[in-house]
Amino acid sequence: MLTENPWQHLRDLTAARIALGRAGHSLPTRELLDFQLAHARARDAVHCRLDVRGLLENVGGISLHSAAPDRATYLRRPDLGRRLDSESAALLHPGDFDAVIVIADGLSATAVHRHARSLLDSLLPLLPTWSLAPICVVEQGRVAIADEIGERLQARLSIILIGERPGLSSPDSLGAYLTWSPRAGRTDAERNCVSNIRPEGLLPELAAQRIAMLMNAARERQLSGVGLSLGSIGK
Repeated sequence: MLTENPWQHLRDLTAARIALGRAGHSLPTRELLDFQLAHARARDAVHCRLDVRGLLENVGGISLHSAAPDRATYLRRPDLGRRLDSESAALLHPGDFDAVIVIADGLSATAVHRHARSLLDSLLPLLPTWSLAPICVVEQGRVAIADEIGERLQARLSIILIGERPGLSSPDSLGAYLTWSPRAGRTDAERNCVSNIRPEGLLPELAAQRIAMLMNAARERQLSGVGLSLGSIGK
């Protein structure tokens, strides 16, 4: 049953900023302060440094770095975040791998710190038949950096877990992007994405099930992207 104020009922159902009220011609002080706090959290998520050592202690793997030498350059030059620096590239050697899992800070290291481990804990048990390369942890990485990593390892599929662009109600949203036959130059149309992975969005355990389903379907059909979607799997 709706309350007397329908806007208040809608506000109870969403984190979106609606029905904020008024104080004269402006917002109430509390709502203004909440907005400023949310904005600060989003900015902090963008500039937060990835805890590479902590991730390697928890999940193991290889530490890599993009061609962006620092955060300021990374934000100004997205292209540098899509490729490895020379030292990191030299660490990767071809192998017989079904897939490689990459973890990158993206635009929210906060999301990686909070949700990458729980997602992996749910995902890895769902992949008993997959031969996985060592996990690659990348600083200053963009989505497409997984293409180069997969290509250098000769992995048949790459999946990157990456912090998504923060919103005012979601500074810690994690995304997963899957690409079959990864190689430099792949387009977004050739990927599948599972996004908004966080307790307030898509729970990590549910995201793991979707990712595993997409991975299995990609291997069966040997493709990813617009030709492969959750709606088409099983048809």
